[in-house]
Amino acid sequence: MDDIVIQPGVVIPAHEVWFTTSRSTGAGGQHVNTTNSRVTLWWAPANSGALTPFQKARVLRRLATRISQDGTLQINVDSERSQFQNRDIAVERLAQLLRQALHVERPRVATRPSRGSIERRITDKKQTGEKKAMRKPVDPT
Repeated sequence: MDDIVIQPGVVIPAHEVWFTTSRSTGAGGQHVNTTNSRVTLWWAPANSGALTPFQKARVLRRLATRISQDGTLQINVDSERSQFQNRDIAVERLAQLLRQALHVERPRVATRPSRGSIERRITDKKQTGEKKAMRKPVDPT
């Protein structure tokens, strides 16, 4: 297996990821009952040398619900009949999960409304107030 390229600068070495196979569950006839087509990918992000300490902390925090007590991330795939296809899908799911976990949102920059938009807002408010004032009954005194 080749190294897993997550994004530029982040490559998980092949020796950090290991796979196990088992029988798929559910319907599928005789093929499902006789082949180990389900693939489980295992990876320990806390022990990975591919991530910087900042990236490691970010991955552990953002994938905390998917990481087991012993610190391994487990991805199960049994969508295809082929063990090799399921293995490729598992690797792609790992890469996608890590891309999402490592993505850093740009901080929001506070902006001010333009002078024109402020003036339009105040003009509209005044017009609405005048319209409502015209609805009031006229005082006879």
